[in-house]
Amino acid sequence: MQDNLTPQLMPAFSRPSDAAQDQSTAGKATSTAPQPMNPTVLIPPIKSKGLNASNVRQMRRIIAEDAEWSLAIVPLLSELCIQHIVKNFQNNPVLKQLLPEHQQKVLDHLSPDLPLTVTANLIEDENYWRRCCAQRWPMCHVARHGGSWKRMFFERHLENLLKQFIPGTTDPTVILDLLPLCKNYVRRIQVDQFLPPVRFPPPPRDGDQSDSGSEGEMEEYSTDHYQLRDLVAGLKHLEELDLVYGVKDCGMNFEWNLFLFTYHDCHSLAATIKACHTLKVFRLTRSRVDDDKARILIHSLLDHPALEELDLSHNLIGDRGVRAAAKLLSHSRLRVLNLANNQVRAPGAQSLAHALAHNTNLVTLNLRLNCIEDEGGQALAHALQTNKCLTTLHLGGNELSEPTATLLSQVLSVNTVLTSINLSCNHIGLDGGKQLLEGMSDNKTLLEFDLRLSDVAQESEYLIGQALQANREAARQRALNPSHFMSPTTNGPENPAG
Repeated sequence: MQDNLTPQLMPAFSRPSDAAQDQSTAGKATSTAPQPMNPTVLIPPIKSKGLNASNVRQMRRIIAEDAEWSLAIVPLLSELCIQHIVKNFQNNPVLKQLLPEHQQKVLDHLSPDLPLTVTANLIEDENYWRRCCAQRWPMCHVARHGGSWKRMFFERHLENLLKQFIPGTTDPTVILDLLPLCKNYVRRIQVDQFLPPVRFPPPPRDGDQSDSGSEGEMEEYSTDHYQLRDLVAGLKHLEELDLVYGVKDCGMNFEWNLFLFTYHDCHSLAATIKACHTLKVFRLTRSRVDDDKARILIHSLLDHPALEELDLSHNLIGDRGVRAAAKLLSHSRLRVLNLANNQVRAPGAQSLAHALAHNTNLVTLNLRLNCIEDEGGQALAHALQTNKCLTTLHLGGNELSEPTATLLSQVLSVNTVLTSINLSCNHIGLDGGKQLLEGMSDNKTLLEFDLRLSDVAQESEYLIGQALQANREAARQRALNPSHFMSPTTNGPENPAG
């Protein structure tokens, strides 16, 4: 091989006579006389059949024709160390000991698939957790989680585990083992699905037995869901609990038992929220909560130190359950109460009105899609004449008519706190609309008044809208120049007290 690569020497110049002589003596023996020395040039090496171009390239020390070849491509020692740390981070997580610029480089190259046992209490970098969230969920609304990507990741991760938990099948340690990792970051739990236990077909029995009897024996036992007590007890910063007991996307496997909030679930949840002293918002919607279960839950919330919002909308709560809610108004600091789309009638509304007349905390009351009728509407109107804290009242779809509108017009003349009223989808009528318009002429604080589909004359609705626009403009001016409108020399409609 070395011989094949050795350059060959050959004459660089030949005389014409020598060339002719060489041609004439072709095929004869070559003369043995010494030849004169001529200048020589190097001929490229002849490649052997057994040596390819790649092997030749590997043997060369310098590749001059490679424009990108340079000694500078050798990485710095610090870069090699960072690569090694990233590669072995799962087994040897080194981060806090590094310089800040090196920490950032390590975080930028870490995989979002690292175990949470390694990253949860070690990594605080928001960019890393943003990458983790973006990899798992295509839609990320970080504003709903306090603007923190790390909080969003742990809250949604925990919610996914709860949604997929099957009692009797899933190991509870799957959720409880996450507690030490997420307890400092989870402030809200929002679960819109609780799966019931797997129901196996009963063994064959001798004789005929009614279907109703067999279902009655197994109904409560077969539909108890995951109990949140141990989980919530470990979340020291939990402020919001938003639950729906039901199953999503059940398709052709629909059964009413899939949407049953059992008494065992109710008692367990009541004990859970009672022990959670940091809870500010509790929502239990679309879970078929009736009067008895509502009373159990509300009783556990009496004198709660932190609760500010209670949402039991879209359930089966009637007057007995609402009476318990009225009692809660006097034994809590509740600011928002939502009982929309239940079975509240006049007696329940009267109980709320009695509590509302003396309440100093509630600012929002939502009773839409019930049936309190004029008897309940008039009771609430009387309470609003003395109430000094409620700002938002929603009575849409409650079978209200002109008598309620007449009393509400009197409320509008004296109440200086209400900013939003919704009477849509009622039967206010033409005369009721005129009464409300008369009340609006003396009101300077109401900013929203929804009268859609309430049989109010178009002219009355238009004039009420003009009064609302004037109130909104006055409120805007007060917000821009608060010192001007608080001046003692200011009087007339611009005075907030008027």
